Amino acid sequence: MTDGRTYTVHEMAELSGCTVRALHHYDELGLVRAQRAENGYRLYGPEEVDRLQQVLLYREADLALADIKRLLDDPSFDARDALAGHLRELRSRRERLDGLIASVEKTLASMEGSEPMKDEEKFEAFKQGLVDENEQRYGKEVRERWGDEAVDASNAKMMGMSEKEYRRTQELESQIKEALLAGMAVGDPAGVDAQRAADLHRQWLCAFWKDGTYSKQAHAGMAEMYVADERFKAYYEAWAPGAAEFLRDAVKAYCA
Repeated sequence: MTDGRTYTVHEMAELSGCTVRALHHYDELGLVRAQRAENGYRLYGPEEVDRLQQVLLYREADLALADIKRLLDDPSFDARDALAGHLRELRSRRERLDGLIASVEKTLASMEGSEPMKDEEKFEAFKQGLVDENEQRYGKEVRERWGDEAVDASNAKMMGMSEKEYRRTQELESQIKEALLAGMAVGDPAGVDAQRAADLHRQWLCAFWKDGTYSKQAHAGMAEMYVADERFKAYYEAWAPGAAEFLRDAVKAYCA
């Protein structure tokens, strides 16, 4: 809810921390369309204030402006659900920062002659941060779909990864993106590049899932979730418009 005030573009810039130039750009893109006074000056009322807040929150999540506009213009967009998601993400970031701060403090203490830091401890904060972030963002939905045992086992596997294994998951993610974009350029989900992306995605999933639990059905179900859930979808849409659907279709062909 807002307090009902109307702002000029300069007042809106001061209120939000945006530059006037940025507000003009958002207006031209149709991202936050200003009202127009009789003299043609831009005016921002309660709806525009709320819309700009959503834009800035999504920008904090590193989404591209085109993707933000697509999400906000979607008739199914729910501002309350979006804010709840933002809150979960911010809490997850705070927890991750707390872990990184503790890791830096321990590293400094080790350099200054205190108890030596084990190699495993040097990467514990990064892995714990990823687990916490995923739990905050997707924990409820994933647990409802796959069950607590599967999620807890996945988290335990993540925390038990060696540095080499952890780096490998990051390499796989980069390779998935590269292969997927190449496949999208061809336009065939069953093509060579698209199927390579699907196979790399299988390897990436197996790195996190409990050994022996992979199945084609589960793989296809996960890819379907990437399209059905806006948060998953937004992640892949940041790679390229339509990436979530293309990955789903590639995995579907892979698992057929």
